[in-house]
Amino acid sequence: MTNRYYNTARREILPVLPAKVARLLDLGCGMGATVALVKKARNVEWAAGVEIDAGAADAAREVCDRVWVLDAGRERFEADIPEASLDLVLALDILEHLADPWGMVKRLSPLVARGGRLIISVPNIRNWKFLWHLAAHGDFHYADAGILDRTHLRFFVKATAIELATCGGLALVCATNAQPPRWPDIRMLLGKASGGRLDALIAKQWLIVAERPAEARSQ
Repeated sequence: MTNRYYNTARREILPVLPAKVARLLDLGCGMGATVALVKKARNVEWAAGVEIDAGAADAAREVCDRVWVLDAGRERFEADIPEASLDLVLALDILEHLADPWGMVKRLSPLVARGGRLIISVPNIRNWKFLWHLAAHGDFHYADAGILDRTHLRFFVKATAIELATCGGLALVCATNAQPPRWPDIRMLLGKASGGRLDALIAKQWLIVAERPAEARSQ
């Protein structure tokens, strides 16, 4: 479980990567699997990660030019990164573990270059399975993993996940189900039959993409 948590490449981000990813930062980079994935998809010149687990950080150094080993919610690292210098900032399954995820997004957003993107993923507390257990059984028990991971401090639905991703001034690009069901999963048919209206209940995670427009808007 621990190895899968730290060493899973998040392939769902590939369709929403910016065209250019010369410089990137992965907040909660684990062992660097997602950084390695992006390097295969784009011509990355410099990659950095932030990771609280020292063992995972050591592995991430194989693919990252720099890795900060620290608790990002308590310690600053961004002063070492020039503003508007990153084409891609990733915060995948990390913000819900922080006491102040909005403050973190406001710290990360100024680092995003014009045309660059911030991609976050957070669990969906409105998932049907959680709601069913809560309504039918009064069940709100924390677990080792999943929506009620015992280390989750904050909870989101689609609208509040969008608010989180854009609270630092970046513009929304899209908000999608991070792991959409595939055939023959009945949830895929239900989603299509509802015109996407059931996605709010089907999604386990939201993938939110925000960017700094390539051109400044005229006043």
